[in-house]
Amino acid sequence: MGTTDSGRRAYIGSFTTAGGRGVTAAAVDPKSGALTALRSTDAVPNPSYLVPSPDGRYLYAVSETVDGAAAAFALTPEGPALLAPATAVDGADPTHLTLGAGHLVTANYSSGSVSTVPLRADGTLGDRATVLRHEGSGPRTDRQEGPHAHAVLADPTGRWVLSVDLGTDSVRVCALDPVTGALTVREEVPLRPGSGPRHLAFHPRGTRAYVVNELDPTVTVCRWDAGRGSLTPLKETWLLPDGASAVGTYPSELVVSPDGRFLWVANRGHDSISVLALGASGDTATLVTTVPCGGHWPRDLALHPGGRHLYVANERSGDVSWFTVDRETGIPAPAGSVTAPAASCVVFT
Repeated sequence: MGTTDSGRRAYIGSFTTAGGRGVTAAAVDPKSGALTALRSTDAVPNPSYLVPSPDGRYLYAVSETVDGAAAAFALTPEGPALLAPATAVDGADPTHLTLGAGHLVTANYSSGSVSTVPLRADGTLGDRATVLRHEGSGPRTDRQEGPHAHAVLADPTGRWVLSVDLGTDSVRVCALDPVTGALTVREEVPLRPGSGPRHLAFHPRGTRAYVVNELDPTVTVCRWDAGRGSLTPLKETWLLPDGASAVGTYPSELVVSPDGRFLWVANRGHDSISVLALGASGDTATLVTTVPCGGHWPRDLALHPGGRHLYVANERSGDVSWFTVDRETGIPAPAGSVTAPAASCVVFT
């Protein structure tokens, strides 16, 4: 696939067990940001989270099932084509994945583990996974009876992999061996007990990171030192308007603007997008406003690579909505939507 605006594609992941189409390719209008669904493949069950290869030739997906797997697709003009049968990750219900040091890395929610699978030169996955098992629990016995790895992300330098665990209220900073795929924990960073950290995003300068918490509608601002592989929590910001109840609200995903001025967070239940202004240093995140997400149960947020449009995968209303972002205020204005049953993720090439 080309990487010019006129040739961009979006790829929508979804839950096939809830009526989703699997992985759907969509054309992206370069001016309006509008998506037009093209082709879908349900070759892999529940491809709930996707990540493209840096060169845009391949697309990788988790298969969020009890038997946990990951799959590689070739991105062809006709749509995504499965390269080989899915590879077991030896973890249950993988919810997230990243690429780093020649490996695909998955966060396995139900088994509380992180798996690495080697990437081959032809884009396919190796046939064996190396597994790092988390340990611990949290005070919310209904959700934190044990570890629940929810997201993994390579840092901007590519030296470290950060694993966000909702069950243990912590982020593990790991070194990834490019030969063996083994993950070695450099440090486990505790966050506020009961906060339930879910996902993480880096500031474009690479010196700050932001963790969205699922069990309390907050974002934790952190300092990131890539030289030492050290994450330091600084402060939390509330994501809802004054007077709004947190009951039934479960934040899901966060995105930082390319210029580092704004942070957006999707809030399931409240069905909103929180708009936060980031201080010049990145050390502060101030809630500006919240806007409706355009549907119900926003599971994922994605920013157009040009920074002009913000996309929301609304899982329960079965659509992807897009918004035009005001460059001065960061506030997104609704611009359209496309039907996408059980949508869970949006990525771009």
